[in-house]
Amino acid sequence: MKANVSETDQVDFQLVGMTCAACANRIEKGLNKLAGVSRATVNFAAETAHVEFNANDISVTDMIKKVDHLGYQAIRKEEAADGDYKQREIRHKKIQLLVSAALSLPLLWAMVGHFTFTSWIFVPEIFMNPWFQLVLATPVQFIIGSQFYVGAYKALRNKSANMDVLVALGTSAAYFYSLYLTLKWAASPNTHHSPDMYYETSAILITLIILGKLFEALAKGRTSEAIKKLMSLQAKTATVVRDGQEIAVPVENVLIGDLVLVKPGEKIPVDGEVLEGQTAVDEAMLTGESMPVEKRAGDTVIGATVNKHGALKVKATRVGKETALAQIIRVVEDAQGSKAPIQRIADSISGIFVPIVVGIAAITFVIWFVFVSPGEFASALEKAIAVLVIACPCALGLATPTSIMAGSGRSAEFGILFKGGEHLESMHRVETVILDKTGTVTKGKPELTDVRIEGMEEAAALMLIGSAEKQSEHPLAEAIVAGIAARGITLASAAHFEAIPGYGVRAIVEGKEVLVGTRKLMLRENIDFGQADKTMERYESEGKTAMLAAVDSAFIGIVAVADTIKETSKDAVAALQKMGIEVIMITGDNKRTASAIADKVGIKHVLAEVLPEGKADEVKRLQAQGKKVAMVGDGINDAPALATADVGIAIGTGTDIAMEAADVTLMRGDLTSIVSAIMMSRKTMANIKQNLFWALGYNTLGIPIAAVGLLAPWVAGAAMALSSVSVVLNALRLQRVRL
Repeated sequence: MKANVSETDQVDFQLVGMTCAACANRIEKGLNKLAGVSRATVNFAAETAHVEFNANDISVTDMIKKVDHLGYQAIRKEEAADGDYKQREIRHKKIQLLVSAALSLPLLWAMVGHFTFTSWIFVPEIFMNPWFQLVLATPVQFIIGSQFYVGAYKALRNKSANMDVLVALGTSAAYFYSLYLTLKWAASPNTHHSPDMYYETSAILITLIILGKLFEALAKGRTSEAIKKLMSLQAKTATVVRDGQEIAVPVENVLIGDLVLVKPGEKIPVDGEVLEGQTAVDEAMLTGESMPVEKRAGDTVIGATVNKHGALKVKATRVGKETALAQIIRVVEDAQGSKAPIQRIADSISGIFVPIVVGIAAITFVIWFVFVSPGEFASALEKAIAVLVIACPCALGLATPTSIMAGSGRSAEFGILFKGGEHLESMHRVETVILDKTGTVTKGKPELTDVRIEGMEEAAALMLIGSAEKQSEHPLAEAIVAGIAARGITLASAAHFEAIPGYGVRAIVEGKEVLVGTRKLMLRENIDFGQADKTMERYESEGKTAMLAAVDSAFIGIVAVADTIKETSKDAVAALQKMGIEVIMITGDNKRTASAIADKVGIKHVLAEVLPEGKADEVKRLQAQGKKVAMVGDGINDAPALATADVGIAIGTGTDIAMEAADVTLMRGDLTSIVSAIMMSRKTMANIKQNLFWALGYNTLGIPIAAVGLLAPWVAGAAMALSSVSVVLNALRLQRVRL
C-alpha cells in the first residue's frame, strides 16, 4: 500500500556499488516496491537515491536493508562524507589501474608479437610461455576483476542482469578457454610450440574498463562543481555576542536570535535583520546584482553576502538549513538528483538491454562455430566476447543524468534555480510567457513622479497630503510619503485618520480636514475638481496612478505615483519575442495604466483588471488552446497561476525565493533570466539528445560490427570505455555555456 502524500517524509542516500544504468533501475524498482514508499528515484550519474515514504509504514533502516539485499550499499546523505568517499573511490581505481596495467602490459606485448607485420618487435621468450601468462592474468581476472563477479552474482541472484554480467561472461570465456588450452598444452609433453591463447583479451578488457571507470568518475565529479562553488560561498565562522562577550564560533553553531557582529570586508554568516550600523552589501553571488545594496537598521541581510564597508550588528533570523543559500543548495541538489521525463527512454531500454545482448552473443557464437568457421571454437568465442563487451550500456545510463546535473548546476551559477530535471526539460517547450506586471515587469516599488498644486503653496500642500497618507499602509501611500520626505518636507501628526477602501483617506492635520483619493471620493464629498480630470487621464495614459487632494472641502491638486519599469524588461521582452515566444502581461490594474506599461516594454497582449484568483483561469484558457504556458510572478499572490502553468517561474530576491509555488526561481529578479532559463533548457535538451543518439547509435552500430568479426575484444573494450567518457565530456560542455 502506497504512502499518503500528505504524510510523506523524505530521505536521501549515497549509493555505493552501482556499475551501470541497470543497477540504478534495479535499486529504484526495489525501493518502489516497498510498502510505505510513495516514490523513489535513483540517479546513476550522481550515485544517489531520493525516497519519499510514510514513516508509519516503513523505516529508513528497512530501505538500507533492501538496498543491501539487492547487492549495494546505501548511506544516509548527511552521514556520508561525500567528498571523502569520492576521493577514496578515485584513489582505489587508480591503484587498481596501475596494478592491472602492469600485469597486462607483458600480455599485450606478447599479443603484438603474434602479428606478422610486427615481427620486428622483440618479445622475450618467457612472455610467450602459457604458464607465465596464466600467472599474470589470474590476479587481474580474480582480484582486480572480482568486482565484476560480485556484481554479476548479485544481479543474477535478484533475477536481473547488468554490465557486470556482460564483463564477467566475456572475460571469463577468454580466461577459461585460455586455461583449457594451457592445460592441454601442458598435457602434451612433445608440443613445444605455444598455443594461441586469449589471456591478454580478458586482462586488457578489465584494464580498459577500469580506465574508463576512472575517467568517468573524474568527469562525473566535475558535474557537481556548481554545488561545491555554492557551498564555498558560506562563511566558516561567525562572531557572536553571548553573555556580553564577543566569541568566534563555527557558523553551524549560530542560533536564531544570536547577535552577530560583522566587520567590513567579512561575509555575513547567516540570514538576519540589521539592528545597528549602515553599510553596502555585495549580493552578487546570490542575486547577480553587480551594484552593492545599501543596508541600515531594519533591513534584512542574506548569509554569504559580503559586507563592503561599515560594521553591522545583525540579529540571526535564519540559520543552518533555513538560510537562503542552504535552500538554494538544496534546490540544486534536488534538481541534479531528479529525473527528466526523457530519461524514461534510456531506463526502459537499459532494463531489457543486457539479456538481449547475451542472446545476440550466443547467436553470434553459434553462427560462427557452425556456419562461418565450422569447428573453430576460438574464433567463434572471440566474436561472442566482442559482442558482450561492446554492448555494455554505461553510456546510455549516463546520457541524461550527466546533462541534467551539468545544466542545472550551470544555471544555478547564473541565479536560475530549476526545482527538478522535469522542469529543466519542460522549459524548452514553452510557447507563451505570461508576465505579472507589478514586481516582474516593473520594480514593484511605486515612486512619486508628479505633483500639481493649485491655490496654495506647494510645500504646505505636500505637508498636509503627506501627513494624511503617513497613517495608511497602502503601497501607493508609502510612495507618496517617501517622495514628499525626500523633498525635505517635515510631516505633522494626523488626527482622526480614516482609510476609506476603494476611495482614499481622510485625516485631520493641524486642524484642517484633508482628503486624498480617487475621483469617486471627490464626487462623494461634492468637491469640484474642475479640469483636473484631463490631467489625471494624461497621467494614467502614461501608466501612472493619480490621486486628487482636497483641504477643507476645497480641491488643491493632484499627486501621481508610478511603479517604474525595470531597466532590463524591454530587452527581455524583445529577446523572448525573437525566440518565437508569445509574451502576455497580466495585471489587476486598469486597462489604461496596463496598456501604457505594456507599450513601453513592447508587449502587444495585455490582460488587465484580473483578480489574483482570475490569473489561474487565464492560464487554463491559454492551455485549452494547446499552448505550453509559463507564468512569471512573485510566487505569493500569483501562487494559483504559478501552480496551474506548465512552468511556474518565481521572481526571487534571495530572502524569500518562493520555491514552494514555483518550478523555477530567478534569483536576479529581472526578466532577462527568463531568456537565459529557456536558452539553458534548450541547450540541455539538445545535449541530452546528442548523448542518447551517441549511446544508442554506438550500441546499434557496434554490436553488428562485432558480430561480423570486425572488432577484436580488446578494441571493443576500449570503445566501450570511450563511449561512457565521451558522453560525460559532452555533458560537461554545458558548464561552459554563457548566458
